[in-house]
This record gives sequence, C-alpha cells and structure tokens, in this order.
Amino acid sequence: MTTPSKFRNVPKTAQNRLLIKGGKIVNADRMFVADIYIEDGIIRQVGENLITPGGAKQIDAKGKLIMPGGIDTHTHFEMPFMGTRSIDDFYHGTKAALAGGTTMIIDHCLPQKGQSLLEAYEDWSARASERACCDYSFHVGITWWSDEVKKEIEVLCKEKGINSFKMFMAYKGVFMLDDDEIYQAMCILKEQGALALMHAENGNLINECCKKMLALGITGPEGHELSRPEEVEEEATTRAIVIANQAQCPLYIVHVMSKSAANAISKARREGKVVFGEPIAASLGVDGSHYWDKDWKHAAAYVMGPPLRPDVTTPGYLMDLLANGDLHLTGTDNCTFNPDQKALGRDDFTKIPNGVNGVEDRMSIIWEKGVYTGKMDPCRFVAVTSTNAAKIFNFYPKKGVIQVGSDADLVIWDPNATRTISKDTHHHAVTMNIFEGMVCHGVPLITISNGRIVWEDEQLHVTQGAGRFVSRPVHAPEAYAKILIRDKVRVPVGVDREAYDGPVWNSANAPANSVSKAAPKQTQNQDRTATRHGHRDLHASGFSLSGNQVDDNVKSKVGHKVLAPPGGQSSITF
Repeated sequence: MTTPSKFRNVPKTAQNRLLIKGGKIVNADRMFVADIYIEDGIIRQVGENLITPGGAKQIDAKGKLIMPGGIDTHTHFEMPFMGTRSIDDFYHGTKAALAGGTTMIIDHCLPQKGQSLLEAYEDWSARASERACCDYSFHVGITWWSDEVKKEIEVLCKEKGINSFKMFMAYKGVFMLDDDEIYQAMCILKEQGALALMHAENGNLINECCKKMLALGITGPEGHELSRPEEVEEEATTRAIVIANQAQCPLYIVHVMSKSAANAISKARREGKVVFGEPIAASLGVDGSHYWDKDWKHAAAYVMGPPLRPDVTTPGYLMDLLANGDLHLTGTDNCTFNPDQKALGRDDFTKIPNGVNGVEDRMSIIWEKGVYTGKMDPCRFVAVTSTNAAKIFNFYPKKGVIQVGSDADLVIWDPNATRTISKDTHHHAVTMNIFEGMVCHGVPLITISNGRIVWEDEQLHVTQGAGRFVSRPVHAPEAYAKILIRDKVRVPVGVDREAYDGPVWNSANAPANSVSKAAPKQTQNQDRTATRHGHRDLHASGFSLSGNQVDDNVKSKVGHKVLAPPGGQSSITF
C-alpha cells in the first residue's frame, strides 16, 4: 500500500525519535553490534546501553543487519527521450527506490541541444521537488558546446550545488559531442573541480552499423546489440580515458556493460589514471541473450544503451571486478518505458526507446549476485551500494555511513529472507520488469529516510515531495586528491637553451623551378671494367640502389651459348 500526500513540505519530525536496538551495524569499513538513536532526521547516538529521551519508537533489529540506505547514482525519471517520456516519474521512481532500500537517487538533467543548462536544471529541479519521496541530486548533461555553456557550468558549480556533468560519445545529433568539444569541456570541469561522467560508445560507428543491419533486413531488437558491439564500447571507453588524462580531469564511466570496457578501466587505474567504473543492476543481473527471444515485446524490454551483452558470463565477470575494487559502485540507469512506448520501434530497432528498470531491485540483485555467492562481504556491499557514491560525489559523511551526525537514511536488512521479483508486485509505474521471476536472498525489512519509517511490513508510507535536494561541493577528495598533488609536481617545464640565430628558409625567396634536373649520378658499378665479351664481371659486381648496371647499354641477345662452364665444354643454349 502506498500512502502519498498532496501536501508538500510535511515536517520531517512528524516521527522524530527512533531507537533501533540489537542489530549489527554494517559500514564499509567494519561491522559491530550497537543501538542507534535518531532524532529530527539525524543519527544522534550509536553505541550500547544508550541513555535516550522518552517517547522514542523502538525497533527490534536483533539478528538483522543495519546498513546505510542505498544511493542510486544513475536514474532518468520522467525524461523526454526518443519521441516519448520515461514512465517512472519522480514520485513512482523514488517510492520504488525506498521499497528496495535505496534512500537517495542522483538523476540526470539533460538539456536539448542548444538549450540553456540552467534552464534545464530549473525544470528538472521543479519536477523533483514536487514529487520526489526521497533525497535527490542531479548530474547535468553537456549536450552541446559554446562559450555560454562554459559560463553556465561555473554557475552550476558555484551556486547550484552541482559537481558532476554528463557527456555522450553516442546518440549522434541528439546528445553526442565531438572529441575536441569533450576535451574543452573536461578542461573547464577541471578548472571548476567537477567530475566528468561519460556515456562511452562510438556514435559514428553505431550510426553506420545501424544502416548496415537495416540494409540486411534486421529490424528487431537483436539489431540493437549487433549494431553496438562490445568493441565500440571498449574503444570509446579507452578514448574517454585518454582525453580525460590529457585534461587531467577525473573521469566516471557510467553503465559499464562489457568485459572489455571494464578491463580498459581496470588497466587505466593500474596506470595511475583517475577513473571510476559504474556497472548497473542490469549488467550485473541479466545478459543480452534476451534480444533474440521470439517474443518481440520481451526482447524489446531489454533494449538499452549500451546494450546488455549476449555473453552469459559477463554479469559474473563484472561482479568479480566490482567485488575486488576494479569497479567502484553501482547505479541502475533506471529509464523505463511501457510496451506501447517500446513499440515505437516495432519495425525499426533504432526507434525503440532505450531504457530498463532497476532502482527498486538493485540492492537485492547485488546482494544475491555478490554477497550470497560469496564474492563480496557485507562491508563491500555497503561500499558499492552507498559509501563509495557518497565519497565520489562529495556528500560523505552526510550519507553513506552510520555514525553520529549523519543523516538517518538506513535500511534494516534480513540476509536470510527471500523475495521473488515481479512486475505484479513492484512499485514502478512500468508494467515490465527485466528481472522477472528472479529469486533474491536478502530483503529490506524497514527503510528509514530522514529519520522517518517509509517502508515496513511490505507497506510504503511515503510523502510526495518530502525528498530534499542534496547540494554537492566541488573538489571531492575521492576524485581530486591525487590530481591536485599532480598539478603541483608534474608541471611541464621547457628546455632552457640558446636561441637559434642561423638562417631561416623562406619560400617567398626561393627561385621558381629550382628543382635540379641533372643526369643521374654514375654508380660504383658503372665504373667497374667489363669482361672481354662486354658484360659486367659477375664476380666483381655489387648491388646498386639505382638499378643501373654496367652492361645496360649492350643489346640483349635471343640466346646465349655457355662457352666453358666448370667441368668441361657444353653445347647447351639458353
């Protein structure tokens, strides 16, 4: 049951005192048993045998885990795209997030080409503040480039609390920037202390591959993956890393979908480059074999960019890298479209709106595929679902950790319970679910957002518009600590040398037709004495680069008689 309210700005202290007793607290660095006292949306005490004011609602968490609420770094709620608008708006999207244990989202504000970034930001901000049930922030898209865009980036960083900007190497003619524009943008982001986000696919190649597939008569969802093969993601990922390194700007690769793209990130990090990789619930939970399903509606539901990979070992491989630190955190790219919206591309896969669900199921998917399989421990789970996001995007320790002074965004988790994912029980507006039928171990029992219980006993108790915008300062230490040091110790230095004072060639003073037409110089071979028969001495000849030989002027004969070869006379003619 969902209990929305038409009233905004409901006091966050309506349920202002909570005491959680007996649970095991899980932070990214350690686990320990303690009680938690919350008041006015803030964690006030953490410890044993707490002395607290009366009147607090008590929650018995014995035998359960208490973790920081999840942070989904990648959503697209009510986004205009490909002739329609994503069906999950800020209300449906954020309440689905809360039901799954996620207490904050970072959405993408994407201006149309030529549109003011500030104008787009104000539009997205107005919609989110009216409808969001949990806290939120924004990445702002750089979808075109000009001097005006440069100025607006500075305003967004200094006045609007934005420290991350998204660019695209794909979606040519819609969002895509050229390499020189990406480099210039990254240089400006570096000046401001912001983080560059990149959708890494080779848009030019994708355009040509789409034409090729359509010419072959391939119009179904499988054409989507065939026209965007893994190597176009890998190439763009590597190219983005090179450009960012030249600009000395920290880079964040969104929705890592393939082994080779993940390997490119891992390799770059071993070389000391500052780059972060974000796999998503979809790339960790399912594969691209669905594109070849006989049911068009089923296959189209999985269409997203970059596509899921048909190699069924990819999700496990990405989870291994996430568990071991080569990849860093998780989002969802939640951008949902109903079947009738997907049907815009029923005769042409290039017109199928790209996007899938994930914001509600992300936490359970990662627990199932990561913790339940033994690939990561609960501390790493907290790191990749919450803490690392808070650090990279610079709102730690406000969120992403359970400690005194942090926001009371928590999830009480039952690691032994199971749930089956289904479109019939999820809280999205979309009527499909790409994880349909998946059984997950690990279930959020209670979600607490800003000190208020918003999910309990499988019931939602949300307030539309209760979510708050989270401002994020620039120069996040997680992204900029090494770069700021390198700026001081790796300054390029020129060579101190005497000035050149010799002549300088001037084409204006060169005589016309000055190229020499002298006869070719005689080679060494041409100076050698010929044999008595007028031919060159084969025992004394050598190789000539000019190709000229001493007997070039002797008229060739039709046949030659061998006079006295070794071993006796001969009458053989050639």
